[in-house]
Amino acid sequence: MKDSSTEENILKAATSVFQKKGMAGARMQEIADEAKINKAMLHYYYRNKQQLFEAVFMLAFQKFAPHVNGIFNSEASVFEKIKGFADSYISFVIENPYLPTFLIQEININPEFAETFFTANSAPDPALFEKQIAEEIEKGILRPVDPKQLLLNLFSLCAFPFVGSGLIKGILKLDKESFNTMMEERKKLVPQLIINSIKT
Repeated sequence: MKDSSTEENILKAATSVFQKKGMAGARMQEIADEAKINKAMLHYYYRNKQQLFEAVFMLAFQKFAPHVNGIFNSEASVFEKIKGFADSYISFVIENPYLPTFLIQEININPEFAETFFTANSAPDPALFEKQIAEEIEKGILRPVDPKQLLLNLFSLCAFPFVGSGLIKGILKLDKESFNTMMEERKKLVPQLIINSIKT
């Protein structure tokens, strides 16, 4: 019988190791050592690193996605939702920097994982937000813009710096601390950029 406290300990240890080493650099032995269990016990709970990583990812994302849906489905204006999404997404990824690259990689190469991710009850659903954008365009609050393009711009401007962090740190000569400072600044810069491009 699997013990919930042991499994929770494993997931906590795995999260720590994945944050330090990433998916490719992490080793099951390191995770077992961090969890203070033997490797055989680790494999009893999770048969391989891929399965463990997916569990860690879904655990983290299930905490984040409902918050995003709360922003999308709230009574706030489009501008406030743009600000709320940028702040929430960037804060989340600073705490879980390994997730964006893993998500993109897995969706591209692992159809089963992609299907699980997109059909999960907690997966982000921007449908109501898209409808609100269209309504505010009709009211003259926003310039004419394809709601999906607006969302794509928002997602891209928030996500790319993390997905391409190695490239960005190298070109801009940034260490981890200065990179995170720039990301904190983007919580305001990204909404300002998008809002200025769509407001009438």
